[in-house]
Amino acid sequence: MTVGNKRNRFHPQMFALYIAFASIIMMFGAFTSAYIVKQAAGNWLEFSLPTIFYISTIVILTSSLVLHMSYSAFINGQERKYKLFLVLAFLLGLSFLALQYLGWQELYAIGIDLKGSISGSFVYLISGVHALHILGGIAAMIVAMLQAFTLPYQVTDKRKLRFQLTLHYWHFVDLLWVYLFVFILLYR
Repeated sequence: MTVGNKRNRFHPQMFALYIAFASIIMMFGAFTSAYIVKQAAGNWLEFSLPTIFYISTIVILTSSLVLHMSYSAFINGQERKYKLFLVLAFLLGLSFLALQYLGWQELYAIGIDLKGSISGSFVYLISGVHALHILGGIAAMIVAMLQAFTLPYQVTDKRKLRFQLTLHYWHFVDLLWVYLFVFILLYR
């Protein structure tokens, strides 16, 4: 379908991002499959996740919502809200990482470390690798903030695409965490 000189198609950069999502899903699928196999083998220590992991889940969900609000404000010409929500989403992302770290410290304090139990090691592995992906989203938000605060406000196709890429990635790592968190709760 053609509208003027533009075709309605999936942008190549967005397509590449979704290919990356597929590989990340496969990696975490392998982690969660290995988790289930190791759990069935016995010698599995059951423990409760610290409450801070529940709080971090709420924080990352909120950050995703706030980043979406920033994108909507960007598209709708609300420059001040766009910038405010973008910074807030960034700070919430950093808060998520800090809360994950505090959660790891709480696990360690109750005797769950990398060496002591396979179940604890998997929680560190899964949440740690996810945190690395969060850092990728944080980096993308830093670039978005640099553009927001150094370039004149203007909604162009190029800037809109960049923001969409950041937004899609952030929503993806957000939903990925929800899946991982629920998985760990169900299979601990």
